[in-house]
Amino acid sequence: MKRFGFISLTVFLLFILAACTDDSNVDEEAGSSDSGNSEQGGNMTISIPSDIVSLDPHGSNDDPSEQIRDTIYEPLVTHDEDLKLVPALAEEYEQVDETTWRFKLREGVKFHDGSDFNADVVKANIERIQDPARASARESYFDMVGEINIIDDYNIELVTEYPYAPLLNNLSHGAGKMISKELIDADYQNALEQAESNLSLEEYYELRNRGGEEHGQVVEDISQYVGEKVETGPVGTNYFKFESRNPGEETVVSRNDDYWDTPALLDDITFKVVTEPASRIAELESGSSDAIISTLTSNTDRVEQTDGMTLMRSDAVNVDYIGFNTSKAPFDDPKIRQAISHAFNSEAVLDGVYNGSGMPANGPLAPVLLGYSEELQGREYDMARAEELLAEAGAEDLTINLMVNDDNPERLDVALWLQESLNEIGVTLNVEQVEWGAYLDATGNAEHDMFILGWGNTTGDPDETITSLYHTDNAGNNGNRAFYSNPELDEILDNARQETDEAVREQMYIDAQEIIIQEAPSIFIRHGEYLNAHNSDVHEFKANGFNMLDFSETYIDGE
Repeated sequence: MKRFGFISLTVFLLFILAACTDDSNVDEEAGSSDSGNSEQGGNMTISIPSDIVSLDPHGSNDDPSEQIRDTIYEPLVTHDEDLKLVPALAEEYEQVDETTWRFKLREGVKFHDGSDFNADVVKANIERIQDPARASARESYFDMVGEINIIDDYNIELVTEYPYAPLLNNLSHGAGKMISKELIDADYQNALEQAESNLSLEEYYELRNRGGEEHGQVVEDISQYVGEKVETGPVGTNYFKFESRNPGEETVVSRNDDYWDTPALLDDITFKVVTEPASRIAELESGSSDAIISTLTSNTDRVEQTDGMTLMRSDAVNVDYIGFNTSKAPFDDPKIRQAISHAFNSEAVLDGVYNGSGMPANGPLAPVLLGYSEELQGREYDMARAEELLAEAGAEDLTINLMVNDDNPERLDVALWLQESLNEIGVTLNVEQVEWGAYLDATGNAEHDMFILGWGNTTGDPDETITSLYHTDNAGNNGNRAFYSNPELDEILDNARQETDEAVREQMYIDAQEIIIQEAPSIFIRHGEYLNAHNSDVHEFKANGFNMLDFSETYIDGE
């Protein structure tokens, strides 16, 4: 993540010295060219595997969108290189009591449209994500906030309806990134006009605050239009601002010269959609792209052994998993889910498909998260037990479909591996490849039997993974694409959110994972690595364990 603070005088002097010394005395990393030009900046092109789904922070839960949104918007708090929470748009914060947090906001921050960042903005953003008219897939990150009290222009209190341990972590999430209030107002105004509503903007806000049946009717009228202006003209406070988008092709952001902290060095970044992994490597080799996101594990040797290329490895705070749609037959029967889980050899897949990259996963929580335990025992590969469970369930001539996104060959290979394994016990598995956006829609609407996905935690708190993936309230696009529902698990997760004793909370998450392993709504494949790459003329380009990209000091030689 981007570091907040000014470039030190020492580093500045080093840059000056690099510009003035002879080429023979300049380190390769100093960014000078044969001509002695050490100007640091440039136009960067990055090949990405999928097009964005939404430019709205209250929109979709997908990495391609978030990586681009992260250059445009900022949250109140963020993470440093060690994934520890640090101030961002909030200079200071404190917990006043078990349900109240107070934030001192950074003064002098301007949005890309010239409007001020202040307490009114924070209130407007949280109220928007809670508004049913926005129908945000990320509403659950702030549904516990009951009061938003503006103390003055730069001090604000958030009061939760119950003690909620992960609040700060949730504020660091993409859902907590701040949109210009002027844009929010314009977006609602547009929605009201499109719906031919007689309400003024102020009247709508008053109605929203009151709630009730009348607001519900207006929500029905305007919900299809809320978000249109944010999607086409996003406005944040970060070091890049939205420039243009050609859907399916590219999205461009340009440097924000009026950034409140140290402006970026790059002039602009073009996020270029290149779905084929081999084509992304070719982009890097030819110089058509300066960097690529998400290279395959099978390509790591190719990158590492090619002069002029650098492979970036980041231990991912994520889990790759196969999910069952537990809301319909045959996967409403846990014995069938357990049987197929026993037919999956995660260690063989880790080696054969992922080339040993990452580590086996016995549960959903990655090692750096509270609640991870090496003592958890996942379902072992056992074909005999798989056959026994299928017989106990009375499953004969079982035919099922597994859906994968068409831009991820490794997931396809996992699916084909499982297909062969299940064939040995008389189960027919059909594999369906679907375009990324349609894939998210289909799995969010329960139009699948099985699916393969990864969940990347971006808050650093276990609640964001386990509650998103398995709580009843999050069924569908909020994360629980298994449509799994277990009242006992829901209660544990609800209580864990409210528990302030870390040791007690940790045990709650271990207990929750034991239920999930027993009930088997998912097969856990691995905790992976993020594998990105760049050319040797790119410097200070970084990614963290959330695979958020840091361009704060990135520059390109000779540009």
